[in-house]
Amino acid sequence: MTVTRLDAPRLRAHVAELADLLIDAVDDGASLGFLAPLDRAAAEAWWEERAEGVAAGRLAVWAAQDRDRVVGTVGLAFPDKPNSRHRAELVKLVVHRDARGKGLGRTLLTAAEESAVAAGVTLLHLDTETGSPAEHLYRTAGWTRAGVIPDYAASPAGVLRPTTLYYKHVAVG
Repeated sequence: MTVTRLDAPRLRAHVAELADLLIDAVDDGASLGFLAPLDRAAAEAWWEERAEGVAAGRLAVWAAQDRDRVVGTVGLAFPDKPNSRHRAELVKLVVHRDARGKGLGRTLLTAAEESAVAAGVTLLHLDTETGSPAEHLYRTAGWTRAGVIPDYAASPAGVLRPTTLYYKHVAVG
């Protein structure tokens, strides 16, 4: 298993695999901003759009590969406002259902956190569906629960669900 930060050309080269990963997660009920069933063309287009953010430096994306396929990903979104350059948002931490339970989520989370520190970021934040398995990962990785927003986003099945906000201070240097 290797975890690699993707530049824009490499992200584009892996769009089909990243789309497979996203479709698998949505089909499995993960609340990632999409409704099920997620159309392949829509999933690929979404990842293509992310390449623009990577090229512009507004987004960092990592992919975990097991042999010849992508089985996990995570991203960091960097704000463009001068008063918020000290923080980043952890986005789209996804592990294929066949690769879960092996520590890959923690590995991806650690890669993103370490890269944030190297970039001078001191505060990370995220949101995740309340009651999701991801909450356990974030709590045990030292993230602090900031609160819950009711009816925040629709689940892949279209049901409004609450989201929990988390943050983590990370040390620079």
